[in-house]
Amino acid sequence: MSFRRVVYALAGVCVLVVIAGFAWIWHPAIAPLAADGKRTFDRKTIDLGVELALIGNCSDCHTTEGGASYAGGRKLPTPFGTIYASNLTPDADTGLGKWSEEAFRRAMHEGVDREGRQLYPAFPYDHFTKATAEDVHALYAFLMTRPAVRNVIPANQLNFPFNFRPLVAGWKLLFLSQAALEPDGSKSPEWNRGRYLVEGLGHCGSCHTPRNALGGEKKGSSYAGGVAEGWNAPPLNATLVSAHQWKVDQLAEYLSTGWHQLHGAAAGPMADVTKNLGQASKQDVHAIAAYINSLAAQGEAAKSAPPADGSTVVNAPAEVMAIYNGACAKCHNDRNNVGPSKALPLSLSTAVHQAESANTVRVILHGIQSYRTGGGPYMPAFDGILTDDQIASLAQYVRARYSGQPQWTDVNVQIAKSRQEGVQP
Repeated sequence: MSFRRVVYALAGVCVLVVIAGFAWIWHPAIAPLAADGKRTFDRKTIDLGVELALIGNCSDCHTTEGGASYAGGRKLPTPFGTIYASNLTPDADTGLGKWSEEAFRRAMHEGVDREGRQLYPAFPYDHFTKATAEDVHALYAFLMTRPAVRNVIPANQLNFPFNFRPLVAGWKLLFLSQAALEPDGSKSPEWNRGRYLVEGLGHCGSCHTPRNALGGEKKGSSYAGGVAEGWNAPPLNATLVSAHQWKVDQLAEYLSTGWHQLHGAAAGPMADVTKNLGQASKQDVHAIAAYINSLAAQGEAAKSAPPADGSTVVNAPAEVMAIYNGACAKCHNDRNNVGPSKALPLSLSTAVHQAESANTVRVILHGIQSYRTGGGPYMPAFDGILTDDQIASLAQYVRARYSGQPQWTDVNVQIAKSRQEGVQP
């Protein structure tokens, strides 16, 4: 073959690659719904949508503090810049009012909006693609029957080149699987239901799986622990505290109430999850617990338990002991005597046993807000009372006394990050 023919052949291949790439990236706009189009849904479908939205924790990502539910605008920090959550109410100009069900389904299953633009995976369609058409229909019915709220969402503030949406198509080639979940005949119906909810609309892996440099969930490390809004999401495939391993009913209670007497209170983003799951059906929450509990058998063995009395004798400066005795000891005694604050012995705290200090630091700084009218777990914030050095010393003392693990090396970094973020659990 002559050199000229080789050049022509290579050029032809390049053209075909460009055309194929453009075809993969490009999606047509879907025609908007007519302004006077009637969209009616039966009560049963809407109620199912309510349930699924609770399990998906949709309202918390798509609602700003003090704002209208589902009206969007919440600031979502990512390693690549800031993304603002979209308006999911049926407002015609700023929300989903012009979206057909076809457009909504494409966003959920393919990560492409009504106008044909690639959606950033901060919207976890890599999990939502597992939702059935029936459930997507129910979610659509629920959202399209919310009160329409006009709310102009700020433009995303992403660093170059991540602000170039067509790049997301390449991300999808690497990390998006649209394969449906097939039921496992060797497992119970409850386990299969829990798997469907956890892997799909519940998108638990979005927080509890580590991510790579491109923001994709690390393959082979499912549920090995991740990061969410500065908090460390613990692994779901292993037990950090061997003194009291989770049982299904305990986990279901924790997910429904945000607290269990042997495991403690939900804080940070997990507190929002439990608020929503507390309104979901007990049957679905128990199914979620059953599936998650089965994951722990696949993980590493639990770390050594602390001594039987729950603590280790630690020689600490008098100032640290005074702070601990004054601020912590009354509630966090070693006898599992749970009082009104529902504070557990710190030997049972997952945060104290984690390899990094992020969660312990944030709980000390910002406390845990009580959000249940009938009472619930709470803890005061010490960010305005203790200095950074005092917080660091207190965290290290608690770590040494109650975990039997090596001292943290990141405490000062986490204190600085937490104060800068202004995190509120």
